[in-house]
Amino acid sequence: MKYEGSCHCGNVAFEVEGEFAEALDCNCSFCRKRGGLLGFVPMTQFELKTPREKVSTYTFKSHAIRHNFCADCGIAPYSEATAPDGTAMAAINLRCIPAVDIGALKINPFDGASR
Repeated sequence: MKYEGSCHCGNVAFEVEGEFAEALDCNCSFCRKRGGLLGFVPMTQFELKTPREKVSTYTFKSHAIRHNFCADCGIAPYSEATAPDGTAMAAINLRCIPAVDIGALKINPFDGASR
């Protein structure tokens, strides 16, 4: 299914193709504070609909994940990284997709704090 999503103000908008029945709830220092619920797709299923210049990026620790956010409203709708097999991946903050029923998702805790 194709979904549209964005940050709060709409300056960072995207489309993503995927089936989202589950979400990852990471407890690392960053994810815990921002409160995102993550769904994962290959970057080939993600399309940024706004100019890349609208996207700000934050990295920390190993700098392996590019946490993308809107510099105007501060919302982080997606991140980018490479899977262990080399596939470019997008981690979508499912809270940024209005059509996803958050209450219907199976939430899977992830212990990112111990990594």
